[in-house]
Amino acid sequence: MSESLGPRPWLSAPATAAVFDALEARGGAGCARVVGGAVRNAVMGQPVSDIDIATTLPPDEVTSALVAAGLKAIPTGIEHGTVTALAQGQTFEITTLRRDVETDGRRAVVAFTTDWLEDAERRDFTLNALYADRDGTIHDPLGTGLEAARTGKVVFVGEARTRIAEDYLRILRFFRFHAWYGRGAPDPEALAACEALRDSLVDRPGERVSKELLRLLAADDPRASVRLMAETGVLDVILPAVDDLHDFEALVEIESEMLFECDPILRLACLLPADQIGVAQAAERLRLSNAERDRLTAAKGQGPRITSWMSPRESRRAVYALGAQTFHDRVKLAWARSNRTATAAQWRGLLALGDSWSPPPFPLTGEEVVHAGVPKGPMVGQVLQEVEDWWIDHDFLEDKFSAIEKLKAVAQGLAY
Repeated sequence: MSESLGPRPWLSAPATAAVFDALEARGGAGCARVVGGAVRNAVMGQPVSDIDIATTLPPDEVTSALVAAGLKAIPTGIEHGTVTALAQGQTFEITTLRRDVETDGRRAVVAFTTDWLEDAERRDFTLNALYADRDGTIHDPLGTGLEAARTGKVVFVGEARTRIAEDYLRILRFFRFHAWYGRGAPDPEALAACEALRDSLVDRPGERVSKELLRLLAADDPRASVRLMAETGVLDVILPAVDDLHDFEALVEIESEMLFECDPILRLACLLPADQIGVAQAAERLRLSNAERDRLTAAKGQGPRITSWMSPRESRRAVYALGAQTFHDRVKLAWARSNRTATAAQWRGLLALGDSWSPPPFPLTGEEVVHAGVPKGPMVGQVLQEVEDWWIDHDFLEDKFSAIEKLKAVAQGLAY
């Protein structure tokens, strides 16, 4: 008796049906199946987002079939057999069945096939080599993928070293999938292969490494996987300065206990050096975006010191100096470093203040300084800074009259 996913809204949705109808009108019933993540997640009881489809139709026929059905076809990876279909605002990656002809650890030369087993044999992990018909019938060409998905075993298809040699980023993918889907001890053959081939990651493109790393760190609890990366030396290859996982593990625990949203960038910050130069160098190696780099360097900056016992007034000064996002990040990092000696309520209070308090605008302008008798030039900025420091010391006084009186006093003092 065949296994089935049973009724699934995403499988019977009009957009999904439209894509299947288009392909089957050209290739007949059974020419297309949902593949990989959607099937895996459905078997594991996890949410399904993206729907990828495998088909026996070659790419040119996929394109013409979609167009004939009034759907948009986008040649996103045509040389590797991938066409993206747009149906009712939803995208579907459709890939022709393939087998590898040649690989160099970075790119693969493929040939198209109509053999579902050949296609399954070129995939990374057995739990990803699952297919499902539009009625939900599950196909497991390797015979081991369904059990792997049910038990949370992340096992390479075939020989682990061979799969990794086809694409060395599969080392990071192994740890990512173990973080997201693994249960129990990791597969020993896979772990040994990752350790033996870890140096092959040295010259991998930084943007691809960071993509895998951040997706790993976005798992609910990636601590076990990151520990395994450290133990096998893989972590040292991609983040050479990591020598202590305490802050990282503490942050993950805090996020879990406090029901905070997982924050992969802040988790990465815990794994980076304490100095901003080291952080900037790591961001460059990983080819992070400018926004990600700036957030990390600000989060790891020095001063003002963040403590759990900061008064509301001190907290407001810090928010004003750092900005809300950086203050929020530094509070969480300080919380993780604190060895949990302070109560969670104190730290949560700081986060709440930073999220709710908006600094008022400084009430004076350079023009007003000139009107107070200060000559135009560098002195205007110096006077503004002195009055602003006074304004901050008075806890952001919302009385402009008092700020003007202070300005007059400073201006008069310059005349003597």
